[in-house]
Amino acid sequence: MQLIRSMLCALALCALAAGACASPADPKAGVEYLVLPVAQNTEPDKAVEVIEFFAYYCPHCNAFEPVLAGWLKRQGANVVFKRVHVSRDISVAPQQRLFFTLEALGLLEQYHARVFSAMHEQRLRLSSDEQVFDWAEQAGIERKKFIDAYRSFGVQAKLRRADAMMGAYHIDQWPMLAIDGRWLTSPSQANEGMSVPQSEQQQQQSALQVMDILVARAKAEKK
Repeated sequence: MQLIRSMLCALALCALAAGACASPADPKAGVEYLVLPVAQNTEPDKAVEVIEFFAYYCPHCNAFEPVLAGWLKRQGANVVFKRVHVSRDISVAPQQRLFFTLEALGLLEQYHARVFSAMHEQRLRLSSDEQVFDWAEQAGIERKKFIDAYRSFGVQAKLRRADAMMGAYHIDQWPMLAIDGRWLTSPSQANEGMSVPQSEQQQQQSALQVMDILVARAKAEKK
């Protein structure tokens, strides 16, 4: 019995050691990142295209936002960054339309973090058009101008484009990052190879490591 216990303890220690040694510093396809079956077109630029698929209501997207913002500052001209607010159901539709309205009005960078704050700190639902209109007005955006853009054909086209991109990139969870139209990773995906559970902060840092490596790989191929 003592021998069995010793063997079990040894196996447990080995598993812990393997988890501690596992690292996204050498990411593997199908583990820390996924390869899209069909590569998507990106802008013909020496910078690497990075797309974040996210949703305002998503707590993990909210937690990842400042971490991702810091990573983008460090990347500088290495990347061309885009956001796509995903669709889900009728309760999320106003939030998605809010995102694309802010983008259409050139107000996204000014108000993006404030929407997250409204939902996750102030606990506003933003699950109806009127709730969104009220928030926009209280945030200092001219109500009529916002509503006109919100209901415009241009924003409607952006919604259709977002749905098409979700299909093309096989997006079924978020936040998810697409790198150079070829690879997908996320905080949870980047930790697939870890045998020891990681905190959300550790998962986020692992995702940034994987993103660094994939961006560098894509950048080198563009030279």
